[in-house]
Amino acid sequence: MFKVPENETHLTALAESLPTSVPFIGPEAQERSTGIPFKARLGANESVFGPSPKAVRAMRMAVKDAWMYGDPENYDLRIALAKHHIVDPSEIVVGAGIDGLLDSLVRLTVTNGTPVVTSLGAYPTFNYHVTGCGGITHAVKYTADFEDPKLLIAKAREVGAKLIYISNPNNPMGTWHSGATIQQMIESIPRNCLLVLDEAYIELAPNGTASKMDTHDARVIRLRTFSKGYGMAGARVGYAIGHKALISGFNRVRNHFGVSLISQAGALEALADQDWLLDVHDKVESARQRLYQIAEDNKLKAISSATNFVAIDCGQDGNFTNKVLNALIKMGIFVRMPLVEPQDRCVRISCGTPKNMALVAKALPKALASASGQVLL
Repeated sequence: MFKVPENETHLTALAESLPTSVPFIGPEAQERSTGIPFKARLGANESVFGPSPKAVRAMRMAVKDAWMYGDPENYDLRIALAKHHIVDPSEIVVGAGIDGLLDSLVRLTVTNGTPVVTSLGAYPTFNYHVTGCGGITHAVKYTADFEDPKLLIAKAREVGAKLIYISNPNNPMGTWHSGATIQQMIESIPRNCLLVLDEAYIELAPNGTASKMDTHDARVIRLRTFSKGYGMAGARVGYAIGHKALISGFNRVRNHFGVSLISQAGALEALADQDWLLDVHDKVESARQRLYQIAEDNKLKAISSATNFVAIDCGQDGNFTNKVLNALIKMGIFVRMPLVEPQDRCVRISCGTPKNMALVAKALPKALASASGQVLL
C-alpha cells in the first residue's frame, strides 16, 4: 500500500501559508475544556429571547420534509424580503448568514494582492475571508470607539482599495452612525471601490440609523441577517441587498444549497411576524438599561449601544480586562472582549433575560475584585 509522505500536501501554496485558526472560539469549545456548562451564554450576541413562535412552528412543520433539498433560489424568502424592503427580488441574495455571504462576496472581488480596508479590531470574519483569498487588509483605528468613515475613505483612496468594510451598528463596540453619516460615506467612495455595509444589528438600532435604500447605487452592498433581532443564529440565514449586476454575480460562486429547507421556512415566518421583532427590541432595550446600571453600580462606564450587547469599560488595559473576562467565565458567565487596544479595555456582554442580568450583576463585582488581586474565586 502506497503511503503519502508526511511532508506532502494537496493544499495550494496560498492555503499552506494560512494560519490554522478560526475567527472565534465557540462557547461549546470552552465548555468541553472545563467540563462545565455555562450558566449564562452572553458572549456571541445571540438573542436569548429566541425566534418568533410562528417561526418555530414553521420549522417544526418543515422537519418532515427535511428529506428534500431547500429551494436553491430561496424564491419565497427573496420575494418576501423584496416586498419588505421595497426592492426587486433580483436585488437580493440569500445565504448562510452574513459570514457565508462575506465568503461569496470576497471570492467574487478579491484575489492575490487585492487591497481592502477595514477598521482595526472590527468584525474579524471579513479579514478571515480576505486573507483566505490572498487579499491584503489595510486597517485604520477607531475614533472614540466609533468606526471612522472619513479615515476609511482616506485609506481606501491611499491604497486603491477594492472593498471597504464597515458595520453599522458596530461590532464589537455597539456604537453607531446616523443614516445621514453613512450616506455621506457612500457619496465619498472612490471609483471602482465597493462599500460592504454590515447591518447585522439594524433592527435593534434607533430610527434613522439606516441610510437610504438605493439599489441602483452600485457603490454599496448591504448585509443583513436573521441571527440577531430575529433570534435565528443557529438557522444560518442572511441576505444581501445591492445592485442587481453584483447580486447576480453571487450565483457564480455561492453555495446554492447553503440555506436548508427548514431555515427558509423559519425565516419566512420570522419576517412576517414583525410584532415579535418589536417585542424583542423592547426586551433588548430593557437589558441594555440593566447593563448600563450594572456598570454604574461597579463604578464603570458602559458605552451606549444600538445592538443586543453592551461594551463595559473596565477602566484599565486589555490585560486587566482579560482577567475580568476569565473570572466571569470561571463563574459560568460566557462573555467576550474586543481584541485590539484601546477597545480591549472593555468586556462585551450580550443582552439577556432578567435572570441572565441578575447573574451578571452578582458575578461582575467578584470578577473585578479577582482581576485586582483582592479575592480568589
